[in-house]
Amino acid sequence: MPLQWAVRGSDHQRTLSTMEDSSSKPAKKKVVAVVGGGLVGALNACFFAKRGFDVEVFETREDIRTAKIVKGRSINLALSHRGRSALKHVGMEEKIVSQGIPMHARMIHSLTGKQSPIPYGKKGQYILSVDRANLNKELLSAAETYPNTKLNFDHKLQDWNAETGIMTFVRSDGTKANIEADLIVGCDGAFSAIRKQFLRRSRFNYSQTYIPHGYMELTMPPINGEFAMKPNYLHIWPRNKFMMIALPNLDKTFTCTLFMPFEEFEKITTGDEVITFFQTYFPDAIPLIGVDALKRDYFRLPAQAMVSVKCSPYHIGDKCVLMGDAAHAVVPFYGQGMNAGFEDCIVFDEVMNQFNEDLSAVLPEYTRVRVPDDHAIADLAMYNYVEMRAHVNSKWFLFRKHVDNILHLLMPKTIIPLYTMVTFTRTRYHEAVKRWQWQDKMINRSLLLCATGAAFGGSYLLIKNPPDISKLNINIEKLWNRFLAFGTS
Repeated sequence: MPLQWAVRGSDHQRTLSTMEDSSSKPAKKKVVAVVGGGLVGALNACFFAKRGFDVEVFETREDIRTAKIVKGRSINLALSHRGRSALKHVGMEEKIVSQGIPMHARMIHSLTGKQSPIPYGKKGQYILSVDRANLNKELLSAAETYPNTKLNFDHKLQDWNAETGIMTFVRSDGTKANIEADLIVGCDGAFSAIRKQFLRRSRFNYSQTYIPHGYMELTMPPINGEFAMKPNYLHIWPRNKFMMIALPNLDKTFTCTLFMPFEEFEKITTGDEVITFFQTYFPDAIPLIGVDALKRDYFRLPAQAMVSVKCSPYHIGDKCVLMGDAAHAVVPFYGQGMNAGFEDCIVFDEVMNQFNEDLSAVLPEYTRVRVPDDHAIADLAMYNYVEMRAHVNSKWFLFRKHVDNILHLLMPKTIIPLYTMVTFTRTRYHEAVKRWQWQDKMINRSLLLCATGAAFGGSYLLIKNPPDISKLNINIEKLWNRFLAFGTS
């Protein structure tokens, strides 16, 4: 099917492709229209172009590679195995990894300023801090290297037809472009214009949840040309109801992100109140960010909202499919939003191989395979916020981390920590959750049996060999209070 382009409001018309005489030339590859030139859209363009499809990318914004001001989110990204696997598929892994900073562990900052690392996995395992805007630019440039790919900026989707595959785009000058494609790939974010058509159809499930917490970004500058803190860590200031994190950048700065309930943000109205708040909860960060910078940057932009989106199915017939945030926007607390979106590209590519590019079979199979995994990571991301801001302060949490890691070393194929499955493998998200729940139950039961056995064994020894209580110099009440404190911490 040809791609048709007509510009209204002027006499100029452009034909991107024409119907060839099938008797004299081989049939042309199908046309794929990727709506959205963000991270997932640009990577998808590479995947489809590599297969030989004629690819057209349509992006509402101007080209961020030439824009003076890049609009949109700037929150840092954590690149891990799933995302790297997708980049490797299109030959981009080494280049992007070389532009990232390895983070081998969480670095927990206590109220007193004490820093304690919690490794992410085994020695040598790490996630990468990467710059969102730079990654997007690199992927757009990579897509543009394919001769069968064209990038169209300043094209806002106005309407589209699920039956015909015809789309109408509007430019900022008011002109319109009518596009016809064999497959429409919606990669246009959490507030997807493509997904709006899905909402008009029956039997389409959709949910959107805003969490009561927002986020605000602050910058920690270099000190004497070097990082203000140890660079190879994801720094976390967990404060139970809220937290701050900091990720390193190549320019030796840290991007600090404060996550907090909106009502707490709204209580702070003056620069002095900002400093008082930081003195109370993040005292060690004040000299690193700077008093004047805190007073200024806190009010530069209001706290931003975070939304979680679930929907199903991801496709309409053989004409349209959703990927990335358009299908499954997640809150950022597991560092899997981008990685899950990139993995969408691999999964779709694998299904294309399985069904020999028959879109009528590929799209429903992609929905069947991918929906349970994306819903699982959405739930995990919600859970991990509680872990990051509260559980990392718990002695029981840290104890279980050590137990899980030791068991993983002893039985690497039987016991695998949840974070390892999610971050360092391509185990399907929903299968990782099921396995984690089973492991958690077994380990807790084992610990209970061990504790019970130790208690009975100790009791037996005490009965057989009763101690002389008069010689004991132990404050039982003090020990009991310590036990209670451990259990509730």
